[in-house]
Amino acid sequence: MSGFEPEDGSSILSGRMRVKRICNRATELKKMKKRVIIVHGWGGAPSDGWFPWLKEKIEERGDQVVIPAMPEPNAPHIDAWVRALFEVAGVADAQTFFVGHSMGCAAIVRYCEALPEGALIGGAVFVAGFFKRVTALDQKEEEREILREWLDASVDFSAAATRIKKSIAIFSDNDPYVPIENVDDFRDKLGSEIIIVPGAGHFSGPRDGTREPPIVLESILKIS
Repeated sequence: MSGFEPEDGSSILSGRMRVKRICNRATELKKMKKRVIIVHGWGGAPSDGWFPWLKEKIEERGDQVVIPAMPEPNAPHIDAWVRALFEVAGVADAQTFFVGHSMGCAAIVRYCEALPEGALIGGAVFVAGFFKRVTALDQKEEEREILREWLDASVDFSAAATRIKKSIAIFSDNDPYVPIENVDDFRDKLGSEIIIVPGAGHFSGPRDGTREPPIVLESILKIS
């Protein structure tokens, strides 16, 4: 007989304890996996522009990525979008990160504002976000009404900032919809690092030459 096995069965117990430790470690590693939630903007969809590309690149690292279809994207309302983020993310923790585009940025900040005191997400990347002003040459009355809800409703930036560990806000110097003055709210009220990309328009995908914007991928990798 090879080896030695005590009559009291201690080697069996030791083996079981080792298996338990391995299982516990696997559970810990699973918990450590990061989750990234990409939030499209007004009139957007999960399949738009650079969202699928970014999802693929993040998933290559082994992290989880969700791109929810936000409710009534052509007639977005604050309450409905914030509820949708709670349905997807729950009360997010430091292993959860957000990437927002345009109105999706405002939805993320309002979600963070609504989190319970003490909650903290890992971070957020805001792309072409706005709170201050939006411009467009052909706004219809119903579009102006939608914008009024998002622009006029108060935001507790201080509360939101305490729930975001770190953030980066990316803008373009020729965005036809989001004036560069929107930088102020992200820099001064949320403490975001600001990046301004020349000639990227509204980061709307092929139309703006941003089907695969490296700065967005670099930013989410940097904060996560």
